[in-house]
Amino acid sequence: MAEILRKVGMEVEVSPTAGPGAASELAKEAARKGRDIVLVCGGDGTVNEVLNGLAGSQVSLGLLPGGTANMLAREVGLPLNPVRAAAELSRWSPLRIPLGKATWCIEKASINGAPAQKEQVTRYFVSVAGIGYDAHIVYKLSLEMKSSWGVAGYIIEALRQVFRYPFQGFSCRTDGGPDRIATFAALQRARNYGGWLHLTPGARFFDDRFTLCLFKSHNRARYFLYAGLVLARQHFRLGDVELVETRKLCCAAQVAGEAIRFELDGELVGTLPATFEIVPHALTLLVP
Repeated sequence: MAEILRKVGMEVEVSPTAGPGAASELAKEAARKGRDIVLVCGGDGTVNEVLNGLAGSQVSLGLLPGGTANMLAREVGLPLNPVRAAAELSRWSPLRIPLGKATWCIEKASINGAPAQKEQVTRYFVSVAGIGYDAHIVYKLSLEMKSSWGVAGYIIEALRQVFRYPFQGFSCRTDGGPDRIATFAALQRARNYGGWLHLTPGARFFDDRFTLCLFKSHNRARYFLYAGLVLARQHFRLGDVELVETRKLCCAAQVAGEAIRFELDGELVGTLPATFEIVPHALTLLVP
């Protein structure tokens, strides 16, 4: 890929990641050095790390897809072969896009017996925030299964967890809307979920808004019906499935103290309560 880019006159510096969080630091360093473009070869989790290093800067982000689902690459119509993407990159154009931003609190360890303190943290995302059931699947999915089985690994773990997950309820409040109770919520900017499912058919990636899909049942058997109708793209016809457009979402566990997890762009991040909001013009993305 680097050789292809050099042949069209680009100066390329290859920077391998060393572990979790490294991609974000490499992106921040590239922005500080005034680089024109940061290219990321990896999956949606690596892309998420990089955009968190570039959000708010003027550096362009380019994708050379190399992951499991490649949600963002599919959304903007990029070649899924990274070598082919590199060959086409010189014809892509920069476009300023919005990002989602999640805000929640983590508990800092106590020092010298002092009471534990809560610290507010934020993280950007580009495609989807998943709350409840799907985040628990990500939590339980082993790295070995993810690496060996790809998307099939998620499906296997989803089937396993449908018999184990307690489907706790949590409240969702949109900007100006009432509280809604759900057991799984997908807050999307992208139309595709996981690279191939369409939970939010009305989502428009370049608009400054989310489309929220709420699944409300506590009955695990009901999730088999949800799955079948999602595959048929008819789930929104059910009375306990709701689609909502919003620019802001606040979520909290229905029962205080229950650990309900959420993921951003397929990566497990934190637990509720959390707030999710749109940040307009937050990132420059190279698109065909």
